[in-house]
Amino acid sequence: MTELSLLNEQISALLTDEHSAIANLANASALINESVPDLNWTGFYLYNSQSNQLDLGPFQGKVACMHIELGKGVCGVAASTKKTQIVDDVSKFASYIACDSAAKSELVVPMLKEDGSLYGVLDLDAPILSRFNQSFADQMNEFAKRLMSTID
Repeated sequence: MTELSLLNEQISALLTDEHSAIANLANASALINESVPDLNWTGFYLYNSQSNQLDLGPFQGKVACMHIELGKGVCGVAASTKKTQIVDDVSKFASYIACDSAAKSELVVPMLKEDGSLYGVLDLDAPILSRFNQSFADQMNEFAKRLMSTID
């Protein structure tokens, strides 16, 4: 079993019979932060349908941007396209929003409700270039699906 497969098993076990969205998101960010090396920010941005933007949710790391417009930055692009974004070098991402100058690469996974509508995004930042690959992204997509099964 790979390290990330184990992480997915852990999130399922941790959140069994737990249905508080905020508590589950908080524990999920802590689990990733404790289990995955070379990260400097792990957390969630949640879709606010009233303002049509992403609002900061539970996270581990330094102070973060509180609101992100859809289509702006890596999180906003992932949210608006509903597609996972792997960015090897954030300095080369056209609409990058620099919340932490230490971030060098980023992975953002959209989190969708059962009906396919946007719930939010899982955002991982790393202090090194090219931290994330497709295999890692696939495992984080699975993580997000398991997490959403406790929230949706």
